[in-house]
Amino acid sequence: MAAAAFLTVAATTEHTSHPTPTGLIPLTRNEIAHLVTTLTSNTTRSVSHRLSWSHWRRRHQHRAQRCHYQRQTTQDP
Repeated sequence: MAAAAFLTVAATTEHTSHPTPTGLIPLTRNEIAHLVTTLTSNTTRSVSHRLSWSHWRRRHQHRAQRCHYQRQTTQDP
């Protein structure tokens, strides 16, 4: 429960204090948890690689979300 509360507060703080860059989805609880896990574990990948991967994934999710919404509005009921 404490971890979920921490992630919720971290995501809310991020949304209110920093505007989301154009073309990216906002940081979510899951994304923050993934970043914390990968940045604190001993891996062979560098921190810049992990942050670049997160940026790519958020950009890809934004593009997929935009296409999904666009497809929904153009379909006939």
